[in-house]
Amino acid sequence: MDMLKVKVLTVLAIALTISLILVGIVGLILSYLNPLNWIPYTVPCIDYVGCWIQPSLIYLSNVIETLNANWLITLPMSLLLFSMGLLQPESRRNIRAFPRKVINAYRKVCKWRDWLFAKIEMLNSESQKWRRAFNILKSPYSFLRMMGLSPQMAIGLLVAGSTATTAVTVNEVTQGRSFANGDAGIYSAPLDTPVFADQEYNTLRLDLGATSVGNITIENISLGTAYTGSALPSTAGGNVIYVGGIPASTDPTFNVTYLEVGHLIIDRWRCERLDISESEVHKLIVHGNVSDGQSISAVAGTPRDRGINGGNRADDMETKGGLYDMLKVTAASSGINGKVDVLRLSNIYSKGGACTLKLIKAGTMEITLNEVGGDTSLATKAFTIATSVIYKSFVNTSNVEESMTVPAAQ
Repeated sequence: MDMLKVKVLTVLAIALTISLILVGIVGLILSYLNPLNWIPYTVPCIDYVGCWIQPSLIYLSNVIETLNANWLITLPMSLLLFSMGLLQPESRRNIRAFPRKVINAYRKVCKWRDWLFAKIEMLNSESQKWRRAFNILKSPYSFLRMMGLSPQMAIGLLVAGSTATTAVTVNEVTQGRSFANGDAGIYSAPLDTPVFADQEYNTLRLDLGATSVGNITIENISLGTAYTGSALPSTAGGNVIYVGGIPASTDPTFNVTYLEVGHLIIDRWRCERLDISESEVHKLIVHGNVSDGQSISAVAGTPRDRGINGGNRADDMETKGGLYDMLKVTAASSGINGKVDVLRLSNIYSKGGACTLKLIKAGTMEITLNEVGGDTSLATKAFTIATSVIYKSFVNTSNVEESMTVPAAQ
């Protein structure tokens, strides 16, 4: 019986608390508003209800209008009732328990978060271990290629110098030439295998055409006479890097082509000369370059911004590390522009010729943190951006002149 009495008293206390809070809230609302103004109860009869409800609504509206008119009394009374409801023991217990409930919920979320991150970290750790293992297994061949040896010579030295090699090493040295492996040759993007390759041909040439490519990355390479044992004569001159389209000609007949790039990144080059001309750039960024004389004369215009789409376009192309006599990225098919969305050419060390960018249409072109020069004279301009370069917006900051000698061979 005592237990029943306690339960009844508890239910009545909760009902009182809820009633005080609701009455307080309703009173606060009716101190300023009359919701019945939005109900069309002034018509003689209301469909499906009958005419009896109209007098009741009119009477209720008059009561609410009286509360509105006497809001100085209604408002304090409503606040008092609402406060009494909040001060009831049941309300206080719930209010005190609310922060604890939020903290408990947060701790549960953190527990699941920590579990998920632990699994991700474990997978990343395993991936790094397997990658390190494969790099160790292939290191003899990779070291020989880094020293400038051709794939055939590297295979010969490995076979002659060892009677037992790992399966991974054998697989790598016996596979065909490819762009991803950093082998010299002429590549037609997006194909990873060369259309022409020869042991004496040490140019890395990438031709782009109607098939657009999402991302192309070429980095950590040495060019020209920048490395000991280069096949390029020390008096070669000309270009060691050419990026861009090809001018029109009549013999043989060739229609002009452009290299269309959404975002072109020229980053951390070392060149004796760097010349940029005959290009359209929506946003040109030239920052942090040091050169043995410079002439930056780009002209304002209205080139459009651009990005290269193509739907189910070609896979990304990437090569890192290599020694070549020349690097060319161009549009080699008559009248067909090459297209790549992001072209990153980074950390390139060159000697024996100029670095040239020409006939490019780019959304954004970044020329950043390059070192250009070699004749120790600031009078001759080693770094030039010609007046034939048209831009819509131009950021030109922190570029300085400094006397430089010819890059040393590595």
